[in-house]
Amino acid sequence: MTTNGRVNPKRTLEHQGITGAAAVHYNYVEPALVEAAVARGEGHLGKGGAFLCTTGKFTGRSPKDKFVVRTALTEDTIWWENNAPMSPESWAVLKADMLAHVAGRELFVQDLYAGADPEHRVDVRMVTELAWHNLFIRHLLRRPGRAELDGFDPEWTIINLPSFKADPARHGCRSDTVIALNFDEKTVLIANTAYAGENKKSVFTILNYLLPAKGVMAMHCSANHAIGNTEDTAVFFGLSGTGKTTLSADPSRILIGDDEHGWSDKGTFNFEGGCYAKTINLSAEAEPEIYGTTTRFGTVIENMVWNPETFDLDFEDNSLTDNMRCAYPLEAISNASATGLGGLPKNVILLTCDAYGVLPPIARLTPAQAMYHFLSGFTSKTPGTERGVTEPLPTFSTCFGAPFMPRRPEVYGKLLQAKIASTGASCWLVNTGWTGGKFGTGKRMPIRATRALLTAALDGSLNNAEFRKDPNFGFEVPVSVPGVDGALLNPRDTWADKAAYDAQAATLVEMFSKNFAQYVDHIDDDVKAAAIG
Repeated sequence: MTTNGRVNPKRTLEHQGITGAAAVHYNYVEPALVEAAVARGEGHLGKGGAFLCTTGKFTGRSPKDKFVVRTALTEDTIWWENNAPMSPESWAVLKADMLAHVAGRELFVQDLYAGADPEHRVDVRMVTELAWHNLFIRHLLRRPGRAELDGFDPEWTIINLPSFKADPARHGCRSDTVIALNFDEKTVLIANTAYAGENKKSVFTILNYLLPAKGVMAMHCSANHAIGNTEDTAVFFGLSGTGKTTLSADPSRILIGDDEHGWSDKGTFNFEGGCYAKTINLSAEAEPEIYGTTTRFGTVIENMVWNPETFDLDFEDNSLTDNMRCAYPLEAISNASATGLGGLPKNVILLTCDAYGVLPPIARLTPAQAMYHFLSGFTSKTPGTERGVTEPLPTFSTCFGAPFMPRRPEVYGKLLQAKIASTGASCWLVNTGWTGGKFGTGKRMPIRATRALLTAALDGSLNNAEFRKDPNFGFEVPVSVPGVDGALLNPRDTWADKAAYDAQAATLVEMFSKNFAQYVDHIDDDVKAAAIG
């Protein structure tokens, strides 16, 4: 056993029954992890000391290979229509085989916190066979102080072995790739994928199961607050590709986090300690802070093409994947919160990427409409985020995060409804997708317009605008906003063929109605009435 750093001597891997490794490296800090990853041939040292790596054929998550072990504990609490079950017997064989696979290999261990609020955080141990995976998760979760590691007692353990191939017949899974969660044993097993996002989303799934039982809303959202005023907090719900990271990284506000948060009775708290930002078409002009992290020491650059002579990154070359990313700690962003804590949300923003070009760039929602759109979770999966997605794919992902929701959607929807009611938060739907036509004929919503509309919403000035009622969805849309092209505010005006817009809008309304039918037996009458205005 080697310990560059510290580990609780009573909580080593051996105490957990994980034996036979050639070496175990506990709680390496960033320089040691970069050094180990380069020495082991896992990647290359890039400009400024960034770590450049690729993940092979897995450049996105594999949601169809994710399983939850079905036991008495989970039988009545898991949303089984959305979460594939694994039998305890299959789990036991999978775990035994993966632990046997450890023999003779080097392992890297990070002991970390999931959650900035000590009252609600979970102590997580990440065991990886790749040094750079340890670096990645050290960025993405919250790092205990060195002295805290002496008494660290992991509640959950995640074991990630990309070199292990599962056997569907033997392990009760779908393919040779598997992500399996056991809520009884508080263990996650990940095999045959080097995509680092599986690590962080496994932690998110754990928190999405545990926190609602404590009355805490687990949210797939970014969050920020006004400088000097944590009570002016905003949360931005949305799937990958909708703009959570970009829009919350507002230099005029303090960034709490870019992806995963909790909403307790005390306020908002980040689950993570870092960011995992998309880098395709990233520019120093549009997003200088995120761009700057790509040449920062220790930043993980995942699946980006780079010049072998100059080590310059190519932000436009998507030959490996559209889902190229960088992972870095929050302190790399100059306006990031040091605590990861905010107040109770004053504004709730639901981000959607509408590939049909029907929805307006912003709309004001009633609380009932907010719950309707939250449960609907309409967006478009963007290329690369999941395996097989090569162009924007319109989809309904309930709670803007169905792949990470172990409980039924209504659990999260009712929690959100109650918290909006108790705080009086303003609710907005923001479309960062297409305008002037659907994907292929229209164009992406101008980021400058989106930022201007969000600024007006967050500073309260948008509430003073004149609004019209949208004929398709019944929510309120501003007629004019200073600094924003008025035509953008009425999507129909941006289409050359108005009849084509009307037909596309009717199609989208029908899609919403059909999708929402699955929730009508589980929701209040006011939400039903708000379904389509």
